[in-house]
Amino acid sequence: MSTRAKTFFRKLDLANGVVEATHGTGGKVMAQLVEELFLPAFDSKELRARNDGALLEVGAGQLVVSTDSYVVSPLFFPGGDIGSLAVHGTVNDVAMGGARPLALTVGFILEEGFPLKDLARIVASMAAAAKAAGVPIVTGDTKVVERGKGDGVFINTTGVGMLPAGRVAPSAERMRPGDVVLVSGTMGDHGVSILSTRESLSFESELLSDSAALNSLVELMYRAVPDLHVLRDPTRGGLATTLNELTHHVGVGVRLREKDVPVKPQVHAACELLGLDPLYAANEGKLLVVCAPGDAKKLLEAMKEHPLGRDAAIVGEVVEDPECFVQIDTTFGGARILDWLAGEQLPRIC
Repeated sequence: MSTRAKTFFRKLDLANGVVEATHGTGGKVMAQLVEELFLPAFDSKELRARNDGALLEVGAGQLVVSTDSYVVSPLFFPGGDIGSLAVHGTVNDVAMGGARPLALTVGFILEEGFPLKDLARIVASMAAAAKAAGVPIVTGDTKVVERGKGDGVFINTTGVGMLPAGRVAPSAERMRPGDVVLVSGTMGDHGVSILSTRESLSFESELLSDSAALNSLVELMYRAVPDLHVLRDPTRGGLATTLNELTHHVGVGVRLREKDVPVKPQVHAACELLGLDPLYAANEGKLLVVCAPGDAKKLLEAMKEHPLGRDAAIVGEVVEDPECFVQIDTTFGGARILDWLAGEQLPRIC
């Protein structure tokens, strides 16, 4: 890890500081919280790997376990709701560990007074999403808090998956200069859909969340290229923040090409209107993958064969860089640095 990476985080004020909204947005402040508070307290080799899920040795096999909590506002949005999102997000985190998801658990925190018809709608959405992904919900828990002490409903899901025999788990440590970076489709759809719903913005064509389970796409990718170096779903903080997490952990840089990063015209338009950058907006049905340069073309062709990979693209390369910068060559001929998300661009998006 570079000197810049080692000195990146300012010291947490554990005596007088307070939790802020930015501690949950996936950017610089959240990374600091993880680095200085959670990692030292819960130290384990699995946590130090900083992957979306933990790889556990169980007898002769390997399990991937991941957990996530969902607090999205609004609960229902174009293209999905908190129920389907809770299934898709955790299925995807397990799949990003190279595993085949086997089962999910679910925990509901309900606020007193929440309409039962809305809860039934959410539960039905979860059931349909789990069935479509081929991953059953096998156990769960329900708690109720007093009126005014919650926000309708919060959901936690935990996923368990099995790493197929002979498959090497993808991990940040496997990134090497010269590797190629690909994405499975257009960036920023989910985050901009959520925000446009909150702000009651209308466009010529409706902005839909991309929320989807990616496990079938991942399996297709592995059949084409058995050695995928890194898999990540760029959720909170988007593509730019996810790449910064990877580069700072490994001590390399990434160079992107703006012309090659797919973004829908209506997402571009919404971001320009709101002063946002689609590369920092959340995705819930897209992945980024890093592979060896000789595998990139074959992998891209395979991804495009899947409905969730039709807009896949090669967007950049891993480069040697002791400063661990993520840079992008702009369409205007220059270059700019895509630094960590420092503030709160889109709160409560997942």
